[in-house]
Amino acid sequence: MTDRRQFLKLLGTAAASGALGGLTPAAAAASASAPATRFASRRPAPGQRRFRSDVVEREIARVKARIGDPKLAWMFENCYPNTLDTTVELGTLEGKPDTFVITGDIEAMWLRDSSAQVNPYVALARHDPALRQLFRGLIRRQAHCIRLDPYANAFLPDPHARPLSWAREDDTAMAPGVGERKWEIDSLCWPIRIAHAYWKATGDVEPFDKGWRAAMQRVLTTFREQQRLHGRGPYHFQRPSPRPTETLALDGYGNPTRPNGMIHSMFRPSDDACIYPLFVPANLFAVLSLRQLAAMSQAIHHDAAFAAGCTKLADEVERATHRDGRLRDDKGGDCWAYEIDGYGNQLFMDDANIPSLLSLPYLGCCAADDPLYRRTRARAWSEHNPYFFKGTAAEGIGGPHEGLRTIWPMSITVRALTSRDAAEIRQCLRWLRDTDADSGFMHEAFDQDDPTHFTRAWFAWANSLFGELMVKLADRQPDVLRSL
Repeated sequence: MTDRRQFLKLLGTAAASGALGGLTPAAAAASASAPATRFASRRPAPGQRRFRSDVVEREIARVKARIGDPKLAWMFENCYPNTLDTTVELGTLEGKPDTFVITGDIEAMWLRDSSAQVNPYVALARHDPALRQLFRGLIRRQAHCIRLDPYANAFLPDPHARPLSWAREDDTAMAPGVGERKWEIDSLCWPIRIAHAYWKATGDVEPFDKGWRAAMQRVLTTFREQQRLHGRGPYHFQRPSPRPTETLALDGYGNPTRPNGMIHSMFRPSDDACIYPLFVPANLFAVLSLRQLAAMSQAIHHDAAFAAGCTKLADEVERATHRDGRLRDDKGGDCWAYEIDGYGNQLFMDDANIPSLLSLPYLGCCAADDPLYRRTRARAWSEHNPYFFKGTAAEGIGGPHEGLRTIWPMSITVRALTSRDAAEIRQCLRWLRDTDADSGFMHEAFDQDDPTHFTRAWFAWANSLFGELMVKLADRQPDVLRSL
């Protein structure tokens, strides 16, 4: 059976050596060889781009003009449109507009990644009918996926296709069209987040039809099932793998818990198995998502009963997470745990993938100056976190997905996104600028001492997140970009 990590590392190695060439949009985006002319565009040729928006092109020019460092300006121009240039497929599904968004080097759509990848463009959709059509298609496709299986994390373009190669031996209830079936709370939160953002940005209610409402009912039902107040629920998962992070204990139901009102998550947003299934960052994300869903249901559909059900669950999860999800740090203050089991056992760490402890203000779960968050943030960006790494190239957070000594650029980007300190942001920008291996793109992870050793040359989420950071800095702290 093909191992996903091995496949991605081989792909990254091929891209770094120039083996993928420049014949297709995918290969052009993935190639990490240095450009023949310094700072020449690494985007696919205009005729090979999968989606074209004059509004996006104007935004690239606007922000790029505010960036004083020529390499950062070049990286922004490559990264910001990468999702639109290389990962978007427009079509129709069930007679309606459809948008399928792959992750980059995997020809499948993760509910999380696809939402995060297009998030930087949502504010522009008001001014671009083509972007609105793209968002309508994605919201519908995500709703279709949730109706197909709310426990799945990844889906295939063809609703009748077989699973991804590494998922074909999984012991779980796989349906056609499902790429992988790892239950992660955030897989159902991200589609709500992007739908809410689109609605607030445009006022457009066209995609929130009966199919979308049925999908949201599945979200609420699934969250309720995974509170596990009345049994373990229907989901189980086991995978034959030498990696313990790829499978679940106890017949596929995960390590034991004492249900407390929080939602159980079997996997993290890294697609790695939770140690303790009460995963704190995702529960805080779910609280926010349920309240956003309640607001949309009330305003768009005037469905007071469903909105009340969402709010009731949000209140339950919030109370339980605040009661049980904190620990005492070494200075006697409170900070968030990463995972707990309801018996009093708590795990502190952080992982670069979002939701993370570091990302809570970025998602909107708390304010960046919240004292509880500030203590948690300081602890996560330190040796108290076993997945915090400091090398000669940079410092940042990784995770078990790619192992020790590997820093994810995403963590550095999130640190900058959750800071207003100019010196801290400049340092993050320098690390991001100097660890791209002269590719002009973000990678999944790189060695703490040698950024030429990296994984995933074509990872659109990381590119989008970097682009989002640069846009926000251009608007909120332009002096930081001008002065670097």
